[in-house]
Amino acid sequence: MTDSREISRGRFSTGVVMDPIAGIKTYKDSTFAMLLEAQRRGHAVWYMEPGDLFVRDGVALGRMRPLEVRDSREDWFTLGAGDERELASLDILLMRKDPPFDMDYVYSTYMLDLAEQAGVTVVNRPQALRDANEKFFITQFPQCCVPTLVTRSSEQIKAFVREHGLSVVKPLEGMGGESIFQVRPDDPNLNVILETITGKDRDLVMAQRFIPEISAGDKRIIVVDGEPVPWALARVPGAGDFRGNLARGATGEGVPLSERDRWICEQVAPELKRRGIVFAGLDVIGDWLTEINVTSPTCIRELDAGFGLNIAGQLFDALETMRGGAVEGREC
Repeated sequence: MTDSREISRGRFSTGVVMDPIAGIKTYKDSTFAMLLEAQRRGHAVWYMEPGDLFVRDGVALGRMRPLEVRDSREDWFTLGAGDERELASLDILLMRKDPPFDMDYVYSTYMLDLAEQAGVTVVNRPQALRDANEKFFITQFPQCCVPTLVTRSSEQIKAFVREHGLSVVKPLEGMGGESIFQVRPDDPNLNVILETITGKDRDLVMAQRFIPEISAGDKRIIVVDGEPVPWALARVPGAGDFRGNLARGATGEGVPLSERDRWICEQVAPELKRRGIVFAGLDVIGDWLTEINVTSPTCIRELDAGFGLNIAGQLFDALETMRGGAVEGREC
């Protein structure tokens, strides 16, 4: 195992925990944009997957591999030989594992807690990842949301749909538009949909009044260290679908933030900062907040390309400012 003190003085060291890099689409992968930016700044970049994390005698470690990245669709990375290192050898650690947010993910955040306690800047904070469920977190901001119900009860959901008409129901742990249903009071499949999505009243789900403005797109607003990027990516559903998810065939269109978008950000951003959520993606349909993404928000590359931005640069400006003189003061 390599001692953490072998990192050279004055150089930032950035690690990433992510899904296998060989499987990403570089032209739209936000984690890849972050890695390119870290490398451009001269950071030493270290790669890990969740299975590389472990704890020995109360110390969080990882099997780290040095990573080089190239902005290419065909030959985009080189990994060096792996070595067991303390996570404390890092200045910054990006937790970018995609959901599902299952117990294995939770256990990973426990390990990242130890890294944070040892002085690593973990993005986003492990406690925030556990506490700010991407669906449920919006209940902290009811003034920003359409009527919303979180329940296991199919009968409560049916009463909600009778009251509000066309609605959507979705699981709390999903991503990318998976298992989202559009339902109406007279839907002959309503009972079987609710039996399926609630596991016969065992699993919590969210119901929301349907927002017809989805036809103009589900806007992804990126918030970096409490400040919204001034343009959003509106993900317009494909033909025959109501879901504004790029993974489900939606198309992305860059749009400026509206006054209502900025007001929603003003409501949410102070709580993001309080919890240590440095990088978040707010989903807004029409005038309404629908999700707050904190695990692995995306859409950096599309917005950068459309508006000449460098959102990852904005993120690393904030992270390097947070680190301050921590690198210069490290024992060598």
